[in-house]
Amino acid sequence: MRMRAGGAVTRRPGRAGPYRTVPYREMARPLEKLPPERALQFFHKIVDGICGRAYPRYQDYGNVWSLSEWMQVLEETTTYFKTAVGKNMSDEEAAQQIMELSSDYQEAITKCLKGRKEEIRNALVENVHAISSAQLQDFDWQLKLALSSDKISMLQMPLLNLDLDVRENGEIKPISIEMNKEELQNLINALEAANKVVLQLK
Repeated sequence: MRMRAGGAVTRRPGRAGPYRTVPYREMARPLEKLPPERALQFFHKIVDGICGRAYPRYQDYGNVWSLSEWMQVLEETTTYFKTAVGKNMSDEEAAQQIMELSSDYQEAITKCLKGRKEEIRNALVENVHAISSAQLQDFDWQLKLALSSDKISMLQMPLLNLDLDVRENGEIKPISIEMNKEELQNLINALEAANKVVLQLK
């Protein structure tokens, strides 16, 4: 049976999931271990990382945070910038997310966000474009029964052959996949999870 399908083939990047409200109160205390005079520079380095340049390095802040605190601060601060820009928050909404921080840190992060908002937005758009550049044009599937293998004389395992025609950069690329029942279920679960992410972003 031949069926037509349209739409983007999405691949989830490292932390590019749905935007969420940042629980900044959970990390206000570790963030404020950083001397206030170093805060603005730290936030700019976070934005540098979002925009494809180097993120700040732990060895430069190892005397401030433990490794677990560092990972928490890095993740939550990165998420804050991405969420504030990705959801197009107003200044008031963005400020509400960091009310748990003391005024010095609120001022520094707000200054960084306002000054580099367009740069962050452009980076997010580029990331989305890279994710969604491939499109599923067509697919075909066939169910077969594997009666034996080189190790097992009587196997009788159902297998699914899935053929995909994917358009990327103007070219059609055929992709063939053979899956057993467990692998097929894993694929279905992954597609359902991806669909939930897409619905949340709409």
